[in-house]
Amino acid sequence: MDNLVALAPSLNQLSSIIGSVAAPAFLLGAVAAFISVLLSRMNRVIDRSQYLHKIPDSDETSYLKADIPRLKRRAALLNRSVLYATIAAILTALLIIMAFVSAMLHLAHEYGVAVFFIVALTFFLLSLVDLARETRIGLSDFDHHA
Repeated sequence: MDNLVALAPSLNQLSSIIGSVAAPAFLLGAVAAFISVLLSRMNRVIDRSQYLHKIPDSDETSYLKADIPRLKRRAALLNRSVLYATIAAILTALLIIMAFVSAMLHLAHEYGVAVFFIVALTFFLLSLVDLARETRIGLSDFDHHA
């Protein structure tokens, strides 16, 4: 029982940890919502691609099939964006876990939390860059037909 009490962080340590993981906790929620948006966009791109693939070559709207390579590029960018956002979420979750475990072991956690937060934000930034690239090629004349 004494070992468990020895592992328990003090109230000051808990307060410090909660303060240092508040921003990462908000980031984790934002990244989860962002991944949902990315998956929704990807589903729309895939649905559009499947629709275009079903058009017979003899159909009068078969010219829309020329949009398939653009849709493939969009899907690839969105897929990579989801990957980067997922890595950011995993790093952020590990950051929060690391902060609490280090408090239980009475270890300083500030530098490790800062490094994990910077790396997680970097992956989130990469995800946003890919979303911006996808958005740039997202609107085309083909999108206003069929």
